[in-house]
Amino acid sequence: MSQTTMSGVINGVDVERLGQTVQAVQQNPSLGASQFRAVNRWISGGHNRSTIKSFYGAGQEDTTRTKPFVLDADEPQALLGKDQAANPVEFVLHALAACLTTSLVYHAASRGIHIESIESKLEGDLDLQGFLGLSDQVRRGYKQIRASFTVKSDASAKDLEELTKFSPVFDIVSNPVPVSIHIESR
Repeated sequence: MSQTTMSGVINGVDVERLGQTVQAVQQNPSLGASQFRAVNRWISGGHNRSTIKSFYGAGQEDTTRTKPFVLDADEPQALLGKDQAANPVEFVLHALAACLTTSLVYHAASRGIHIESIESKLEGDLDLQGFLGLSDQVRRGYKQIRASFTVKSDASAKDLEELTKFSPVFDIVSNPVPVSIHIESR
């Protein structure tokens, strides 16, 4: 994100604070290191619950959150769940939509581009043969995700699309990320 010299609020973003953040990370790159955390507990069947509160950012442990965010996940009845919440792959679509939107809004604001509205629709194609272990030829996760945006702005669609490429979640789902798993059996 290029350093902004604007002041005020664009797209709900305080561009002066955004510019200060960019400048601080440019001067001290270690301030850009962040760590986000979730603790998950299984409830029953496909139902489980994540609690999200603590994170590390801007060179320190965050102390501003006083209450955790609680996110339930379940499976639809067709997949043997009780449909008490979105399922994990639906959360991936939500995370991608939210991050693409946030990236678009922040980067547009830093460039002085005003956005009046954004709506997106995401679809992901998944074949249960992979999850069920019925075929080594079928991927376990999404084989494709399509994101379609309708944006009301004075900028071109091409310029706006370029801004979405800064999304961390877009990067996570588009490129392999090392995931280590450790299980302790009691």
